[in-house]
Amino acid sequence: MEYSVNPHDRVLERGELLDAVKEVDGLLSLLTDTIDAEVFDAAPNLKVVANYAVGYNNIDVAEATKRGILVTNTPGVLTETTADLTWTLMMSIARRVVEGDGYMRAGRYVGWAPMLLLGSDVYGKTLGIIGMGAIGQAVARRAIGFDMTILYSDVFVDLPPVAEQLLHADEVSVEEVLRRSDFVTLHVPLVEETHHLIGREELAMMKDDAYLINASRGPVVDEVALIEALRDGVIKGAALDVFEDEPAMKPGLEELDNAILLPHLGSATIETRTAMADLAVDNLLAFLAGERPPTPINPEVLAD
Repeated sequence: MEYSVNPHDRVLERGELLDAVKEVDGLLSLLTDTIDAEVFDAAPNLKVVANYAVGYNNIDVAEATKRGILVTNTPGVLTETTADLTWTLMMSIARRVVEGDGYMRAGRYVGWAPMLLLGSDVYGKTLGIIGMGAIGQAVARRAIGFDMTILYSDVFVDLPPVAEQLLHADEVSVEEVLRRSDFVTLHVPLVEETHHLIGREELAMMKDDAYLINASRGPVVDEVALIEALRDGVIKGAALDVFEDEPAMKPGLEELDNAILLPHLGSATIETRTAMADLAVDNLLAFLAGERPPTPINPEVLAD
């Protein structure tokens, strides 16, 4: 089997991608690659696209299905790592870790003071989880050790009572999650219903000493509304791993001390990125060998 690999440690430019797929039967794509009709037209032999991500908003799955092209993703293997990063964001924004690091590096620390960089407790607080899929549940499991009250809302996932008991979690409306929680963390897919799920109205529902965490998809949050809320003290802080127009940020976000900004590091550990690569390759090789791939997104293609 012949194969080619992107030789650059960067995303391929559009023209490079279109040129690279001309004769391929299978494509291992990144979340940053837009795989649409233009790509399919440039790749007449294409039979399978293996996305190196659990999300697949970058792929026109409907168009792929219409053309009989299988699409796969890498779910499961990044659940725990993304939950870890969610907690990293939560703890860091609450305890002003990034601010403290900058304070030290700038040589501003001259001695301990009672009011220096006061943050917020996490232990014993109320955690609101919007999106109780695998990652949301993993976040909830970690919250049990912090003796947190756990609230959740999810229109896509219906947890059985036994799961709620094990997670110490109570299902409530999105509005109640926003109003009651000290920390609100987002773990929803990006679909039409979740675009700008958090906007001005929702931010106004939150406590003025609450924090917003987003390690799901950038467009779930109205970034302009969030900047205004952070500037005006509508909420206390936010920690983001994803952005609405990634890799760009809306102007003004980078100026805010009450925001932590990470470059999409949710799955960025050696172990997890390796597992994602292995699963993506397994999907590719299985399909090209005439076998059923482990994680198809549009399995109806296989039935044809």
